[in-house]
Amino acid sequence: MNLPPGPAAAAALSWLVAASATALLAAGARRRSGAQRQALVLVAVAAGVALVTLLAGLGAALDSAPHWAHEQERRTGWATLVSTGVTASGLVFLAGLLRLPGVVASAAAAVRLVLDGLIMAAAIWFVGWVLVAEPTRLLGDATPMACLPILLATVATALTLGLAPIAVCRAAAPRGGLAVLATGITAVTCGGLVSAGGLCQAGPAVVMIGAGVLAAGLLAAALAVLRVGPPRPVEPALIDRDPDYTILAVVAMTVAGMCHLLEGGRFTALSLLASAVEGFALVARQYLTLRDMRGYAGRLAEREAHFRELAHTDALTGLANRRGLMRALHRCVESGTACVLLGLDLDGFKNVNDMRGHDVGDAVLAEVGRRLRATLRPEDVAARLGGDEFAVLMPGSPAEADRMAERLLGVLGQAYDQVDGPVFLSVSIGVAGCGGVPEVELLLRHADLALRYAKQRGKNRIERYDAAYDQLLRRRTTLEHELRGAIERDELRLAFQPVASLPSVRPVGAEALLRWHHPELGNVRPDEFIPLAEECGMIAKLGAWVLNQACHQLSRWLAEGHDVWVSVNVSPRELHAPEYVVLVTEALRAHHVPPQRLVLEVTEHAVATDLDELIRRLVALRQTGVRIALDDFGAGYSSLGQLRRLPIDILKIDHSLVAEHEPVRPVDRDGPAFAPMVDIVMRLGHQLGLEVIAEGVTTPTELAAVVAAGCRFGQGAAFGWGVPAEHLEAMLEAATSPGARPAGTSPGTPSTGPGVRPTAAGLRPTALPVPRRQQPGSGQLSPGAEGASRGDAPIPVNQHVGSVDSSREMRQA
Repeated sequence: MNLPPGPAAAAALSWLVAASATALLAAGARRRSGAQRQALVLVAVAAGVALVTLLAGLGAALDSAPHWAHEQERRTGWATLVSTGVTASGLVFLAGLLRLPGVVASAAAAVRLVLDGLIMAAAIWFVGWVLVAEPTRLLGDATPMACLPILLATVATALTLGLAPIAVCRAAAPRGGLAVLATGITAVTCGGLVSAGGLCQAGPAVVMIGAGVLAAGLLAAALAVLRVGPPRPVEPALIDRDPDYTILAVVAMTVAGMCHLLEGGRFTALSLLASAVEGFALVARQYLTLRDMRGYAGRLAEREAHFRELAHTDALTGLANRRGLMRALHRCVESGTACVLLGLDLDGFKNVNDMRGHDVGDAVLAEVGRRLRATLRPEDVAARLGGDEFAVLMPGSPAEADRMAERLLGVLGQAYDQVDGPVFLSVSIGVAGCGGVPEVELLLRHADLALRYAKQRGKNRIERYDAAYDQLLRRRTTLEHELRGAIERDELRLAFQPVASLPSVRPVGAEALLRWHHPELGNVRPDEFIPLAEECGMIAKLGAWVLNQACHQLSRWLAEGHDVWVSVNVSPRELHAPEYVVLVTEALRAHHVPPQRLVLEVTEHAVATDLDELIRRLVALRQTGVRIALDDFGAGYSSLGQLRRLPIDILKIDHSLVAEHEPVRPVDRDGPAFAPMVDIVMRLGHQLGLEVIAEGVTTPTELAAVVAAGCRFGQGAAFGWGVPAEHLEAMLEAATSPGARPAGTSPGTPSTGPGVRPTAAGLRPTALPVPRRQQPGSGQLSPGAEGASRGDAPIPVNQHVGSVDSSREMRQA
């Protein structure tokens, strides 16, 4: 039959559209790079194959149209060529679709996707076969005959219909371009199926329709390629869930097969093959799912073990954390293994964070972890409990633990090299054995108590747990709690230890000493509650109370006509507080006390801290008019260079210099033995314009020695203990009453005058230096040597308030 001009023009238009689309696909592939270019090259190759197939189908239809009925065999050959080309094109199209970035994450995901596509394709093919086969014959007389080209094209079409939508659904968003590309691929294979069916049976008009659908599919694919954006990452799923649509496919095949049998139909080899493909794909998919499940379970177990280990590991040092240590302790206790727990704490680590920064602090902690791992045995467990606190669990005997603790004391005490200079730290260690300890928490508490005891006893040491630590801790906790309300409950008192003028032994001043009497605990020693007040931050409050009480008592004595001064102790923490100068000024003004009558004592320990800052604070205090004394001079902190720089008025010689075992007797002359160190300090103080007070004078021998050395003021048990204010007031009244004889002397006892003192061997007599004077108009007393010879008038000397020197207090107690 003759082909009308219209179909010919349609054929030409279809080919022109298909050719243009193929050219666009090729150009789009050239503009891309990487994996996207490789995928689009496959799409362009598939389009080229489809274009050649379209050209062959159109040519066969145009050539066979005049004698269509007599060219059945020839048309079948052309139909086979078209269906083969369409099948090849569809497969290459699908390969390019799967290769596009963002569609599948891995080769395994691609295999699972292909199996899902086979499941859907087999179901589509089987249902389609049931609809067109006997007895349903949904298309009636238009049902295509059973020929190989149509069968091959239907397989390709079913595969495309099954796989392309699934690929789009599983791709990473956005999916608009991929959806258009999948639609184009499906249209190409459907158009090829229609063209093959037209060549086999339906006629040239059907071939033209198929060609138009194929060309439209190529155009859609080209437009989709233009819309495909840059590669999109797709996250691999930990486990792929079985798609729900596989159930729909099986249900559809089952329903179609049952309907086919009920209608009297029969299953052919092709239908059975489709069922076999469906079953094989389902089994393979379930096998892959089971393998994924096993792999996922394994990875989950690994991750669980990893996270469990992380939960028991310190992230900074790599050691065990508190939870890891508890796990090891429970295992050790449950197994009955003898073990020892060491608690470690870095001394002074807070200063590293404050002065050098937390980065340096973290680096030091990490180095501590490395040193612990390098030093300990493989069976030992090292843990970081938090901050700078560590612990070591050691299976073994206490003797082995002691040796290891000694090693750790040396290893962890070595310098920690850092970029901006080494860091020097020490470590305190508490040791507790698990023998006889039924509970893990109790063992931890024992080690912690031993560690705290080591810190309290001076740090950089090892202490083994003792049951007495429990009582000490309970008492310490009780004291801290009760101390916070001691002022409000009126439990604190001041005791005053007299400072005597020598050699008359007249009381001319007093040092205010803090005392605490608790209604239940009784008298609490200063060396017990003063350090506790320092640690818990109560020292500033106690110091302010002592300062005001001392000024109040001093104002009463002055109002009663007693020529006396009072000294109070200042702790380093109070001294470095900016508000302390204001506190002193307000106390003097509130109690109407002349500033020169108040002496603030600073210990040598304060000098060992920040000297420049200390000098600024002392200058500010001296500007208020008070006098400054350096307490415990000779205890080992101050140097002569520091002594020259310090703005002080008085040196208080430490008891260790006064209580010399062998006083020195003068050479080539008669006279009492004197303390040589006191003599040296006296000379040094007078050369610097300072007054000197000898502390801790206890025995008559010591008194005679300091008097012989020329010291004009003394303090200690030889002149009286710390007494209440009314007792000291009685001493002052007795000393100033008519006819009073200096205490501690007898009528026949020779006295050494303050103007000239006996010389040591080889030394000439020298006059006492005049103390450092204040500026005119300050109103502060400034007696010289002549002042001491006129009735031993009280020379303003100082002592400090606030914190009390606990070591001296213990000696005086």
